Amino acid sequence: MGDRHTWTAAPAAAERARSVLAAAWSCTVTAEGGREDFLGAHTVGADGRVLLQVPEDSTLLAAAICAPRGEPSAVLEFADVAPVPVRNRIRARLWLAGWFAVEEGHLAFQASRIVLREASGAVVVDLDEFAAAEPDPLATAEAKLLTHLADAHPDAVERLTRLVEPDSLHGAVRVLPLAVDRHGLTLRIERARGNGDVRLPFHAPADGVAELTERMHVLLAQASSASCPRALQRQRTDGDR
Repeated sequence: MGDRHTWTAAPAAAERARSVLAAAWSCTVTAEGGREDFLGAHTVGADGRVLLQVPEDSTLLAAAICAPRGEPSAVLEFADVAPVPVRNRIRARLWLAGWFAVEEGHLAFQASRIVLREASGAVVVDLDEFAAAEPDPLATAEAKLLTHLADAHPDAVERLTRLVEPDSLHGAVRVLPLAVDRHGLTLRIERARGNGDVRLPFHAPADGVAELTERMHVLLAQASSASCPRALQRQRTDGDR
């Protein structure tokens, strides 16, 4: 099967949470005044604090003014959606519980509890680690990178399946790029029933698009020297009949 990967680093929970926050376009806020969805209304400070621009007549603004300071008065929810149209596109959800303060015409959110839920389960993110963490350097470019890989280079995606254990490809009908970060690329393996994800770690972190290009070339070179994924080939052959 060619060279096996031994470097399996992945983003820590705090970094992953900051990446979800950095890339998200929408935000759902649940407070005493009800539930509101906001599009393109939030920005993120260097420490992870969320700043939200809301209309002057928003019930959320009134609730923030009236809520006791220091008590959890709102929950912010962010969804991490895969840019490539795979099954079950929600890759993660991020919840921040806390309270709003009115500052210079916008709402500043102070989190008292942060929960990140991914396919592997939910984890409570340490507040200090969250404040000190930085988003993955590829977080805001990920959508463009993955859609380009899926649309313009499906042959490369198929070649990368040679790095996947044959058992993981059993019954596969489609393989698409699901996620990429500085530590590696994740493939979504869709089967007739259900799906699974396989992570292909890079040999070293990629701190920018240029380094990512080199890391992908290394993976593809390893894939070229690996044996073909017979399970995937057999499934496609059967499907062509």
